[in-house]
Amino acid sequence: MARLCAAAAAVLVAGLGCGYRFVPRDGTLPEGVRSVCAPVFLNETPEPGLETLFTRAMRQEMVRSGTLGDGAECDARLEGVVVNVFSSPTIVTEPTTENGVARPPQLASYRAFAEARLRLVKDERILSETSVSGTEDYLPGSGDVLEAEANRQAALHRLSETLMREGYERLARNW
Repeated sequence: MARLCAAAAAVLVAGLGCGYRFVPRDGTLPEGVRSVCAPVFLNETPEPGLETLFTRAMRQEMVRSGTLGDGAECDARLEGVVVNVFSSPTIVTEPTTENGVARPPQLASYRAFAEARLRLVKDERILSETSVSGTEDYLPGSGDVLEAEANRQAALHRLSETLMREGYERLARNW
């Protein structure tokens, strides 16, 4: 019995390292593509680090869909370029008067905007390509520049996840 248990354990351990990979849940990628590599995106903006943020968000989306490959085993690759990013104030409060004291307008909200181009490539042929863009609002903070920047970075993080989810869906459906 001990030998049987040892043999079963050996088979189980060997099976764990067998290099299994995810497969698409619904098979929506064009031309039978089942595994995709996603090299680090290009960043055409002056904002440092966006290529990493957007690449990570796309890879997470590919893990969710079961299509992220591991380099040597990829049927296709997903290329991305972050082409635009900016932030601007969106809501400014009205000037008020309180106890005879005039209060100037105050900034109440900012909006971050980002745009990225994506394409799915197999054997140097473009199977699908799309462009995604969107906005995400964030608070300016309580007068602290570091808090405002932390809020902006969090907004860009949320925006990258939203855009990469939409971009993956579009590429998978060849929109």
